[in-house]
Amino acid sequence: MSMDRPMVMGILNVTPDSFYDGGRYETGEMVRLRASRMISEGADILDIGACSTRPGAQEPDMETERSRLDLALSILRADYPDIILSVDTYRSEIADWAIEAYNIQIINDVSGGEMDPRMYSVVGRHRVTYILMHMLGIPRTMQVNPVYREVTGDVIRTLATRVNALEQAGVSDIWIDPGFGFGKSLDDNFSLLDHLHDFQIFERPLVVGLSRKSMIYRALDTAPEAALNGTTVLHTVALLKNADILRVHDVKQAIECIHLIEKVKAN
Repeated sequence: MSMDRPMVMGILNVTPDSFYDGGRYETGEMVRLRASRMISEGADILDIGACSTRPGAQEPDMETERSRLDLALSILRADYPDIILSVDTYRSEIADWAIEAYNIQIINDVSGGEMDPRMYSVVGRHRVTYILMHMLGIPRTMQVNPVYREVTGDVIRTLATRVNALEQAGVSDIWIDPGFGFGKSLDDNFSLLDHLHDFQIFERPLVVGLSRKSMIYRALDTAPEAALNGTTVLHTVALLKNADILRVHDVKQAIECIHLIEKVKAN
C-alpha cells in the first residue's frame, strides 16, 4: 500500500448495536450497497466490524461474530476481489479464521492485544498488517472515569511497550491508532488531537478514528447523525498534524478533505 497520500478506510459495521450505523447493514444486499458506495467514492480500505465496541457494549459470542463476518466477507471477496480488507476484532481466533478464509490483509484490534494475548502470535505468523490501538479498560467499562497522569505521554508509553512486544512476535507492519473515544474523557480526546504530531515518534503509519464520535457531538451538544461537519473539521486538524489513514463513515467527504489539505500543503 502506497503512503504517498493519506488513505481512507471506510467503516462497514455488520452489527445491530454500533453507535452510529448499528442495524443498517445486516443483510447481504445492504452490505453490497454499502461497499459499492464506499468503493465508488474512493475508499482505499474497507474495515469490517461484527462486534460493537461502543462504550457499554455487550460483546457477542464468537460464533455470532464469525457468522456476521462470514456473510459480509464472502460478498466482498466475490464482488471486489482486489479491495484491501481489514477486520475489526480483538479475538485471535476470529483473526486467524478471517485471514485464512478470506485473505484479510489487515487486523484492526481496538484492545491492542490486551483482550486476547494470542493475537500477536497469530498476526506475526500470518505477517499481515496490524492496527495497534490504545484503549484503557474494556468497551463495557472504558468510559467509567478514565484517568491519566498526562494522556498523550501515557498513551505513547503504553503503545511503545506493545510495539516492542509485537516486534518480538514477528509483527513488522504496525499502524498506530491513539484510540480516540476509547477510555478517554472529552478533554483527553482533544488533548490527544492537539498533540497528534507527537505520535510521529513511532515512525509508523498513523490511523485516526474520529468519525461522528462523541467527542464531536458532545462538544457541540448534538447527535452522531448531525456530526458530519464536526468530523470534517477534526479530520482537517488531523491531516495537518500528519495523519496517514482516516477511518470514516463518510468516504466522499473524507476524500474531499484530503484533496483540499494536499492542495494547501503543496503551496
